[in-house]
Amino acid sequence: MKRTLVVGEVIEVTIEKVAHGGHFIARHGGCVIFVRHAIPGEKCRIQITSVGSSFNRADVIETLEASSDRVVAPCEYSNRNGCGGCDFQHITIERQRKLKADVITEQFARIAKMEMAVEVECVGPELGWRSRITSTTDKNGRLGFIGSRSHTVIPVSNCLVAAKEIAFSELAARKWKGDMRVEIAASNSDERSISLMPTRGESKSRLSEGPAILHEKVLDKTLGVSNNSFWQGHVNAPSVLSEVVRDFAGVKNADHVLDLYGGVGLFAAALIDLVGLEGRIELIEGSKSATSDASRNFAENINVKVITGDVATHLPRINSVDVVVLDPPRDGAGKIVVSEIARLKPRTIVYVACDPAALARDTGYFLERGYSLVKMRAFDLFPMTHHIECVARFEPTKVS
Repeated sequence: MKRTLVVGEVIEVTIEKVAHGGHFIARHGGCVIFVRHAIPGEKCRIQITSVGSSFNRADVIETLEASSDRVVAPCEYSNRNGCGGCDFQHITIERQRKLKADVITEQFARIAKMEMAVEVECVGPELGWRSRITSTTDKNGRLGFIGSRSHTVIPVSNCLVAAKEIAFSELAARKWKGDMRVEIAASNSDERSISLMPTRGESKSRLSEGPAILHEKVLDKTLGVSNNSFWQGHVNAPSVLSEVVRDFAGVKNADHVLDLYGGVGLFAAALIDLVGLEGRIELIEGSKSATSDASRNFAENINVKVITGDVATHLPRINSVDVVVLDPPRDGAGKIVVSEIARLKPRTIVYVACDPAALARDTGYFLERGYSLVKMRAFDLFPMTHHIECVARFEPTKVS
């Protein structure tokens, strides 16, 4: 008979495996429990933090038999009562990447019904990598981060994953207005901007310090990025992803390329020289801030067309294309967009994904529409967290 667990209850369990979302699975009395701050194979004492009909949640409060991959977290705020950001700091960096690879394999097996083994590649140091930080002040004006599964602000004196250009410890020493969202961005051109917005209400963020447009140097191009436009968080991500997308895309002179969810034009910039003057790129993006940046970034490229709007709405207006690059939000592209892409009969599709579950689902949709996954690489663009970035290449399915 299945037990009924109670919030606050302390039990002993053996951790089975990693789950999508950074939790680890344990079972007790017929109940499935998602556990934070564990490692597979460990015997732990855990405390139930929430209960539900299909699964429960818990935190490790004591490790009874520790994994050889358990380490002391470098950050003092990385604990069950601390900052909710870095959920893998208690694990060696090598095991972190292996766990992320296990998640990719499990998601593809469960959702796409296919075998997938991939190495999660290192792209730089595990600390000091983040160039974009969203912080929050408490009611007393102390800078910090929201705790895991709560609305409580945990004040911090420093953030170890923040890039040195963020200078987080200097910002944490300041006195801020209470209950504010503080967005900090640093470029690789030695610029830093800070935008503020109240945590309550619907006010938009306003620039408080620094330039309104940061300049990012990627490969042989410089792109302008406004404070309201998306940019990859890892300092090495723009160049790493641009090189992989360029390699996977196999763009030729005179090609017609679609850059979907194209942002400020990171991948368009990587491909524009390859299509040549006879080729063209159409960039579609929903954010007006990002397309404004993209229009400015490609003002001298008459063969780049920037479109503001919903990707699913604009795709039906296009008749054919040679190559499609897409970098959708965490939810993925979805069945409608995948169907429209397949209708265009591109010879190559390059999909940049920050959620392996969404990528696995969309891979299934592509298979239904006659496109097979022929190559994939995974990158540790979010060290110390459970997040992963993948780049997948699809081609028309070969019929034997």
